[in-house]
Amino acid sequence: MQVRPATLDDVPRMVELSAAKRARCAEVLPRFWKPAGDADEKQAAWFTFLLDKEDHLLLVAEGAGTPSGFLIARLMPAPPVYDPGGATVLVDDFCVDDASAWATVGDALLTDLRERVRPLGAAQIVVICAHHDPAKRSLLADLDGRGASEWVVLDLA
Repeated sequence: MQVRPATLDDVPRMVELSAAKRARCAEVLPRFWKPAGDADEKQAAWFTFLLDKEDHLLLVAEGAGTPSGFLIARLMPAPPVYDPGGATVLVDDFCVDDASAWATVGDALLTDLRERVRPLGAAQIVVICAHHDPAKRSLLADLDGRGASEWVVLDLA
């Protein structure tokens, strides 16, 4: 498996993986995770925009010529009330093609990311993970990740 920076040619596959993730999430919390009607088009435009941002790293992992996972990381200062000893890397979009791939594809993406951001002065990586994603949570725990925050949704309907 190869991990490399994403290119414009990868955007359609990244959107496809992300759309599948949104569909799974919508089954759990339909109101919160409900995709917009034009979600794929908006996401493709957003991913394309991020490709040229110097503070973002877009990585894909591929085996047989097709990306089986990707992540998008943003290098940013820690909030001013905290001092972790360097920059924070925020990973929000992080998808693999199958839950069983977190241990391999997900791990490869995070391992590669760690190597890329250490020389940039990063002190920590913060990964967004849905509460209902046990395979991803397991990978993060295996990498000694610890929960720091949790979102709770209160439906007003």
